[in-house]
Amino acid sequence: MELAHYSIDIVALNEMRFAGEGSLEEVGKGYTFFWKGLPEDARRIHGIGFAIRSSLLCHLPDIPTAIDERLMTRSRYANLISAYAPTIDPEKDVKYRFYDNLTVTIRSTPGSDKIILLGDFNARVGKKH
Repeated sequence: MELAHYSIDIVALNEMRFAGEGSLEEVGKGYTFFWKGLPEDARRIHGIGFAIRSSLLCHLPDIPTAIDERLMTRSRYANLISAYAPTIDPEKDVKYRFYDNLTVTIRSTPGSDKIILLGDFNARVGKKH
């Protein structure tokens, strides 16, 4: 209801915590949700996705594609990326994998396409960080 109230067409979602990968249309509300998370048996504290106004889906050449539980993209003419960066605390390999995947995603975008990067980068500011 909030998305419709503010006339939002596409929104990036973080911390969805849904298992697996899929989509779900909210019947009567006008939005379709796309998500990617960890398997059912894993501790799901992350998860990424998009909510897209359902009436727009017939105009989009492709649906969102998940890279992993932290990156999802919808491309062609405008590479729309939903990102959920690891916090400062996780192991370095988690952070390196996220930024490596993000770099590959951005570099694979054709030069004539636009890049729209949305999400939570868990940034910290100040002298102590």
